Amino acid sequence: MALRSRTYTGSVPAPEPAISLRGVTKSFGATRALDGLDLTVASGRITGLLGPNGAGKTTAIEICAGLQHADAGEVAVLGRDPWRQKASSRAAVGIMLQRGGVWAGATAEQAITHVARFYAEPWEPRELIDRLGLGSLGRTPFRRMSGGEQQRVKLACAMVGRPRLLILDEPTAGLDPATRRDVWVLIDKLRQSGTTILLSTHAMEEAEQLSDHLVIIHKGACVASGTAADLTADPDGQTLRFRAAAHLDRAALLRALPAGFALEEDQPGSYRLSGAQIDPATVAAVTAWCAQHGVMASELSVQQRNLEQVFLDVTAGEEVAR
Repeated sequence: MALRSRTYTGSVPAPEPAISLRGVTKSFGATRALDGLDLTVASGRITGLLGPNGAGKTTAIEICAGLQHADAGEVAVLGRDPWRQKASSRAAVGIMLQRGGVWAGATAEQAITHVARFYAEPWEPRELIDRLGLGSLGRTPFRRMSGGEQQRVKLACAMVGRPRLLILDEPTAGLDPATRRDVWVLIDKLRQSGTTILLSTHAMEEAEQLSDHLVIIHKGACVASGTAADLTADPDGQTLRFRAAAHLDRAALLRALPAGFALEEDQPGSYRLSGAQIDPATVAAVTAWCAQHGVMASELSVQQRNLEQVFLDVTAGEEVAR
């Protein structure tokens, strides 16, 4: 008997996120570290996590890693509660924290080999040692390594188990530019192989280069999220920057332009025009006004907002930090 084919017209459901935090709160005494944090990390992608000092990044990472317990809210990591199901969660998660994680007396090979024993199909330790340029360390104990060398050893320990989910807290801090780029290539290859990565970093270029999705948290809550392109798209149009004599009559210049523009003097003699679409007519109107008033305008450039400007906007200018 022939089997009848069936046609399914429904959409394919989206894969379950690797990390899902909903309304998560966490306090340490009178300090509220997380205040209703919502965070989603899509499977097979790199999610970059940014935030200023005290924003709650490290607390969020420790909750995802099962090292801290949320006071309230829902936490799911690879479909499990990382606090109540620590053993099964950690078998599929690699973690690189800023502090600790490696015995001070261990060599690079000893540390990586020790961690590899906890996984069913780990990387060959020597392969990671070669990839991360650790071969020259020989018998050097962890406590005598430079900051950059220690970072590379911790990264290797986080990667060696071929985890489904990799949580990285400032993975390139202290690395020289060449090694930093090598680590970026390695992280991108892991993503291409299907590894999900939560990347906490203070480096805007790193976040923008590596992340498929970005989340900015401030005072324990998410204040912005999206792709780098989404976040840097200026809803008020582009920005025209130029230099001229300090303390121009900005109101007079604005009267020479269509309505909707704002003109700021960020530093003496450094001007930023924004608020509406910058087109050739706008640039011509600015230079014409300057010429009429005997002002020499220079270094004119039309720019989009960058990620650092977005960060400063949504966090009220607070310093980027770990």
